[in-house]
Amino acid sequence: VQLQAFGGGLVQAGGSLRLSCSYAASGRTASNLNMAWFRQAPGKGRDFVATINWNAVSTYVDESVLGRFFISRDTVHDTVFLQMNSLKPEDTAAYYCAASPLWIETRRSQYDYWGQGTQVTVSS
Repeated sequence: VQLQAFGGGLVQAGGSLRLSCSYAASGRTASNLNMAWFRQAPGKGRDFVATINWNAVSTYVDESVLGRFFISRDTVHDTVFLQMNSLKPEDTAAYYCAASPLWIETRRSQYDYWGQGTQVTVSS
């Protein structure tokens, strides 16, 4: 399974960004995998942000971003999104998409597939 994240950038505090992650699997479908976003700030660990189940019916968002970040999924085009609103400087991090057959899973170790990070920088 291959994942590719994009959409990061530089934004002022209070602004918005939407991250996208396209996923594909050779030889088998990735559509039955649950997708998630993690983030890693400089010098810190990789933390869970949000997850969405395989058919886009259920979502779970970390309380640190609840009400500001929203995860969604286009099951036709195999893409998962992270809409980030009211961004704060502390949201600055590299954001990673990941896939897992497990639900609901917030532990990094339970995700088998990872995309490359996309950098989000929020200026004050």
